[in-house]
Amino acid sequence: MSTTPQRPGDAPTAPETIDGLTQAQALDSGRAPKVSGLFISLLVLANVGGSIALITPLAISLAVRLQQLAPGNEEFLGYITGAGAVVALIMAPLIGTLSDHTRSRFGRRAPYVIGGAVLGLIALFVMAAAPSVVVLGLGWVLTQATWASATGALTFVMADRVPDLQRGKVAGLMGFAGLVAPVVGSIIGASLVTDNYLLFLVPGAVGVVLMVLFGLTVGREDSLTLAPPAQRLSFTVVIRNYLFDPREHKDFAWNWAGRFLFMGGLTIGTTFGTFFIAQRLGATVAEIAGLVALVSIGGVAAAALGALGSGWLSDKIKRRKLLVFLSGVIFAAGAATMAVAPDFSAIIVGSVLMQLATGIFSSVDTAIILDILPSREQNAGRFVGIAQLAVSLAQAIAPIVASLVLTISVIDGEKNYLPLFIIAAAFTLVGGLIVLTRVKGSR
Repeated sequence: MSTTPQRPGDAPTAPETIDGLTQAQALDSGRAPKVSGLFISLLVLANVGGSIALITPLAISLAVRLQQLAPGNEEFLGYITGAGAVVALIMAPLIGTLSDHTRSRFGRRAPYVIGGAVLGLIALFVMAAAPSVVVLGLGWVLTQATWASATGALTFVMADRVPDLQRGKVAGLMGFAGLVAPVVGSIIGASLVTDNYLLFLVPGAVGVVLMVLFGLTVGREDSLTLAPPAQRLSFTVVIRNYLFDPREHKDFAWNWAGRFLFMGGLTIGTTFGTFFIAQRLGATVAEIAGLVALVSIGGVAAAALGALGSGWLSDKIKRRKLLVFLSGVIFAAGAATMAVAPDFSAIIVGSVLMQLATGIFSSVDTAIILDILPSREQNAGRFVGIAQLAVSLAQAIAPIVASLVLTISVIDGEKNYLPLFIIAAAFTLVGGLIVLTRVKGSR
């Protein structure tokens, strides 16, 4: 493997090779060396830290500050989080493209991991000190832009460094980290709720420490020897890189469609979960708060099991698409169970099945994306960012679809959740079937 450094102004050197293969070819063929346990551990911890910093405000801190600044105006929370979601939607492909074009002794991705975390801490300070709802909203938008960019860059690192034989395992661990973070963030937030600055800055400090630790150690690489991207960076290139030709990248396009449908079905089936449980049990939302927490705990445990188990299994049996389809079947079974659930026990079973399926899909489909990634050597960040768009768009559109379905399916003055769960089941089944039958570049 070539390790000759390149000085500024030198002509690009030839791409690094492993046994005569380019780095991208070696990653996909199993010829690249495995990443170390230390690399995986620090990568997962960085993801936990970034997720804690981003999710704690969403779960607790943002609502606390809004209540202080504008009591009785809970609707502002929807406007603020909606604006942040739009920014997060834009940032993934943007940071992907920018990092693809970055050449530094810290690598292509580490500057965005570190920079996003440090700027993210400043954004959290803005939220803690906000004198008005407008400034609070601006702080949340900045928080989404910075921390979402930092955590997104970690996925780009996976595309650059993790070989085929470890992708399921690493994707499963990253998915598990995303499930643990909200729990840890909620605990931190609940213990610091009386101090605005600690409420925002402690989770942010955790994120900065773990992100910087990764970026300065195993996340660091010398990218000066890499050939530059085929296109020079420009505004036109950045805008154009939000799109791709599905005819040229068929596997990627089909997987994008399958991911969009599955995540859309998941969001449709879970958005109104609390209201569904309250109606089914004939109680108010406040009265079932404890039961919802119990369902959530069971769901997190099931999703964690699904993410870790399926990621490891997909590497072991060298099959991923079948597991994705299986996740669609399991989710549909869970949705059907929820739709006809006569009591709380059945609701728990349905919820656990749906979350188990979510864990399986999230880890294995991420591994599939890394398997079929177009132009890995020069445009990995761009295409991983576009893949993330499928999730963001589904999560933005699906709640609107769910609301419309509930509005038009009222029976005797009560919302009818049956059509909602049928649609959710259909979306996930079709999404899994598309990945199984149409994606050819992964096993």
